[in-house]
Amino acid sequence: MDSLIAASARALAVGDALGALQRVALRDDPPALALRGIAMAQLGEHPRARELLRRAARGFGAHEALARARCVVAEAEVALAMRDIQGSPRALAAAAATLEAHADRANALQARLIAVRRLMLLGRLAEAGAALTSLDALEARGLPPSLAAVAELTAAELALRSLRMAPARSALARAQEAAGRARVPALQAEVAQARAALDRPAARRLMAGGEQALRLDEVAALLASDALVVDACRRGLGAGAAWRPLARRPVLFALALALAENWPGDVDREALILCAFRTRRPDETHRARLRVEMGRLRALVKALAQIEATPRGFVLKPRDERAVIVLAPPIAGDQASLVALLSDGAAWSTSALALALGASQRTVQRALAELEAEGRVRAIGRARARRWLAPPLVEFTTILLLPAALPIG
Repeated sequence: MDSLIAASARALAVGDALGALQRVALRDDPPALALRGIAMAQLGEHPRARELLRRAARGFGAHEALARARCVVAEAEVALAMRDIQGSPRALAAAAATLEAHADRANALQARLIAVRRLMLLGRLAEAGAALTSLDALEARGLPPSLAAVAELTAAELALRSLRMAPARSALARAQEAAGRARVPALQAEVAQARAALDRPAARRLMAGGEQALRLDEVAALLASDALVVDACRRGLGAGAAWRPLARRPVLFALALALAENWPGDVDREALILCAFRTRRPDETHRARLRVEMGRLRALVKALAQIEATPRGFVLKPRDERAVIVLAPPIAGDQASLVALLSDGAAWSTSALALALGASQRTVQRALAELEAEGRVRAIGRARARRWLAPPLVEFTTILLLPAALPIG
C-alpha cells in the first residue's frame, strides 16, 4: 500500500472524506477507486459512490478476493443508504464469508450488520434478531470504535422496534461511548438522534373527550399491563403477554378498533358496516357479512374478550374486568406507515417502499399521489429514476409504525 492510499484510508477512518479525496482524486487504480467511492458515499453522493465501487471491484484481479469482497460490502452499504433493498443478499453473504476466511473480522462483521439492517428495513424483525444474536457482535472485543457504535446502534434499534426498553437504553449508552471514542461527527449525531427518540411522543392514547401523548416507555408499560390494548400503530390487540396481530386482516381490525373506541358502550350495525366496509348504504348482504366477520373476530379474541350482540349492534366486554385502551399513531391518516418510512430523510423508490410495506406498487403509488397532493411528500427524478422524500418528523418518533410491514390505504 503506497503512502497516499494509506493516508486516504486514515482520513476516511476518522470521517474526513474531503481529505481522503484530495489524496486520490486523480487516480484510477482499483484501491484509489475504492477509497474515492467510500469518500463519495460519506459525502452523500451515493450513485457516484456505487459506480466507483463497482469499477474498483472489477479492477481487482482474481487473486485479490479480499479486496473485491471489501468493495462488495461498501457497495452494499451504499445500496442500503439509497434504500435499494430489492437485490439478492447472496453477494453480501459471500463477501462476508470471504472476509471471515481471510481473518478480516471487522469487515465481515460490517457485512453481517448491513444484512441485519436490511432485514429491519423490510420489517423482518425475527430474522434480524436471530442474525444479530448469531453474530455475538456486542460481546466482541478489539473492534474499531466506529464499528462497535454501529453494532450497538443496530442492537438498540432492534430492541426499540420490539419495545424492549431496558436493553435499548443499555445499547444506546454503549453506542454513545463508542461513538465518542470514534470521534466521527456523523456517527455521534446518529446516536444522539436515536437517544432523542426515547423522549419524543410515539403514540396517542385516545380517551373520551381527548387524547394523551405517550413516549415509548409509557407505551411499553401499557402493553405489558393487564389492560386490553387495541394498538392502531402495530395493528393488533393484546393484554399482557397475549398478542393477536391483525395487520393482515384489516376488516377485523377496523371492527375491533370501533368497538374499543366506543367501550363500554355498544356500536350500532350501520356504523360498524361503514368503518369496516366503507359503504353508507348497507343492505342485507352487508349485514350478513358483518355477522360473519364478527364471528371471526369473536373466535380470534375469545381468550381476551367477549363480543356480544345488543339490540342495536355489538359491544366489547373484556374478560376479568380489564380496562380497554386505544393506541393511535402519532401521524393521522391511513398512510401513517408510509410516511414513517419516508421520514428517515432518505430518497425511496416506489418499488423499495412496496417491498418494505408488503404492498403492491400500484397501492403504494396511489398512496404517494394522495400524500403528494397534500404536500406531505415530494418526488425527484422521472420514470425509473423517480425517488420520494418527506421532511423529517422531529416532533415525535415513528418507531412504532415500523415493526412490521403494515397494509396501507
